[in-house]
Amino acid sequence: MEQLGVFLEMESEDANLLREHTVDFISFSYYSSRVAAATSSNQETADANVFASLRNPYLEVSEWGWQIDPKGFRTTMNQLYDRYQKPLFVVENGLGAMDTVTETQEIHDSYRIDYLQAHIQAMHDAIKHDGVELWGYTSWGCIDLVSASTGEMSKRYGYIHVDYDDTGKGTGKRTPKQSYYWYKDVIASNGAMFDK
Repeated sequence: MEQLGVFLEMESEDANLLREHTVDFISFSYYSSRVAAATSSNQETADANVFASLRNPYLEVSEWGWQIDPKGFRTTMNQLYDRYQKPLFVVENGLGAMDTVTETQEIHDSYRIDYLQAHIQAMHDAIKHDGVELWGYTSWGCIDLVSASTGEMSKRYGYIHVDYDDTGKGTGKRTPKQSYYWYKDVIASNGAMFDK
């Protein structure tokens, strides 16, 4: 900051306020992992929300090229908890995918269930087996909305389908997906299915 000519003014009580009012928990979002190498020549890349990284050949990728890595999720939780010794709160986690509405107005999104199930299991294992303290989890998102990373409505994350296309055309009708009923059971059982 000094090199950029930015100087922050500190009042006499600021140091005490910072010392006495530390954070209570660490919140973070997790969708996929990233891979780096000393040299990237002749290596396949994987798309991502913020920046592209190298492709891990051992991982599946989403339709948007995001690497699906529940073990990376568990590793991330362990690293954050080990580093800061503060409880964690997962504020975003989910899978963007192209959902198809059947003739009977159903949305069979087993791929979303598979993603969430693997990531919730990894979260459960980090708590139960690794001692990570986790205060909460919110998936992204409960209802389809415009994707912030691509500006598309067709990149759907929700448990509830919204009848709009990428140009904003549609009825706006809301239809629960297969994942909606699955996640409803997860919540009702307080995740008992992950207690293996």
